[in-house]
Amino acid sequence: VQLQASGGGLVQAGGSLRLSCAASGRTFSSYAMGWFRQAPGKEREFVAAISWSGGSTYYADSVKGRFTISRDNAKNTVYLQMNSLKPEDTAVYYCAASPGYSPPYEYDYWGQGTQVTVSS
Repeated sequence: VQLQASGGGLVQAGGSLRLSCAASGRTFSSYAMGWFRQAPGKEREFVAAISWSGGSTYYADSVKGRFTISRDNAKNTVYLQMNSLKPEDTAVYYCAASPGYSPPYEYDYWGQGTQVTVSS
């Protein structure tokens, strides 16, 4: 599976962005998908995940209620809708794919990352 993340950019605090992650391959629908982020000088952290069917979603406490993960298996794409953005959301965001059917997911494939910058 090859993953291509896009949709990052510069936004003011309180604004919104939608990230997309397009996957190649015919087996996209069999993978759970996740979003992670890494801020400068910090370790990569989990943001959100969605099961292969889209029926289950999981969020880090720091984004719960503000971010929404979704997927369109017909388009081989997973999304991360980010609302009420804060400066501390500034990071490079990565999408990842896991063959697991239930958490904890182990991610075998990673995209290249897209920069999100939130100004105060």
